[in-house]
Amino acid sequence: MHSLKDKIVFITGASSGIGASCAIQFAGQGAKLLLAARRMERLDAFADGLRKKFSVDIHTIHLDVRKRSEVESTMDALSDGWKKISVLVNNAGLASGMASIQDGDVDDWEKMIDTNVKGLLYVSRAVIPGMIRRGEGHVINIGSIAGYEFYPKGNVYCATKAAVNALTNTMRLDLNGTPIRISTIDPGLVETEFSIVRFHGDKERADKTYEGITPLTPDDIADAVLYCATRSLHINIQQVVLMPTAQASTTMVHRMQPMQK
Repeated sequence: MHSLKDKIVFITGASSGIGASCAIQFAGQGAKLLLAARRMERLDAFADGLRKKFSVDIHTIHLDVRKRSEVESTMDALSDGWKKISVLVNNAGLASGMASIQDGDVDDWEKMIDTNVKGLLYVSRAVIPGMIRRGEGHVINIGSIAGYEFYPKGNVYCATKAAVNALTNTMRLDLNGTPIRISTIDPGLVETEFSIVRFHGDKERADKTYEGITPLTPDDIADAVLYCATRSLHINIQQVVLMPTAQASTTMVHRMQPMQK
């Protein structure tokens, strides 16, 4: 295994869900955590708990990955020590709305494109050159099976995750010949705040997404992220696809019928 003891791991979207679970996993390995999110009060409270439990160094930053100038200025303002990022987990991402292309909300489209594609690019552009200079680094992108298995009314979300898939593969081509590893974790149904965000706070509708199945958890995804990051340096896990046992594809999910009372 590749030791992450005292290595800096940078996680975007770290205040909840998959990002928070990844932070817990890396803290357990003794890594130093650079955690970014928009909800600073929540992020700071989470980081305090990690410090108490794992006794690790953590630096939290307010970051909206959609804003190029904010990404650049925030990363530039880091101390030299915290700039030495060994692992970047591009986790910040979302779905917003679910409608046919002719009925889609352009604001929803822009939010997804700005976060899932441009945000990933802005952060990666700020981090990867330093990895190349130091001769070490690993970028782990959180994608989705929606990036290559499309579904009705998923149009722009699917397109953004297809872009993540394309960017992951072309990063690997561009960085061939350097020691930088590039991985993607592509989950199916994971129960997080994802569906609540997609349906603009409609929890009842969000809950139906996972009704009748045992979905993946954020911990399941974080376990896969940690596996990729801790392989020996001559090994690059290029892609991990994981889905609930009840899910065969984006459109085929076996749901147990609730028992009749």
